[in-house]
Amino acid sequence: MSYLDIRLQAQDKLVYSLRDFAGKKVILFFYPKDMTEGCTIEARDFTRFKEDFAKKGYTIIGVSRDSVESHCKFVEKEELEILLLSDVNEELVNAFEVLKQKNMYGKMVMGIERSTFILDEKGKIVQELRKVSAIGHVQSLLESL
Repeated sequence: MSYLDIRLQAQDKLVYSLRDFAGKKVILFFYPKDMTEGCTIEARDFTRFKEDFAKKGYTIIGVSRDSVESHCKFVEKEELEILLLSDVNEELVNAFEVLKQKNMYGKMVMGIERSTFILDEKGKIVQELRKVSAIGHVQSLLESL
């Protein structure tokens, strides 16, 4: 199955695949966990610059392994205005190969490596940014497009 056909539920309770966004350019960002410091900074920045990305023709979609309920709380608490997909079964994170072994407080765990992918109107990956920093990433991405 193509990554374009993987269907995931978002905080709005609807189910989406990347194919649903055909004809639009997409910024697909993968982040480790709702309500954590770095992920909150990144999600707030994507919300803050959402209209600037839209003017350049981009739709923003975030993905983590958190539940839909967690996404709902995150969106409400942080007043986010972006679509967050719940990938609890790790389908899209595996398709994009962003699930990596990480060292958390001396213990090796599997986690999402903060990454952003730019997709063209056909859903083809035209740029991938891996191991990005939460701070400053969104603004530099916007300036580079």
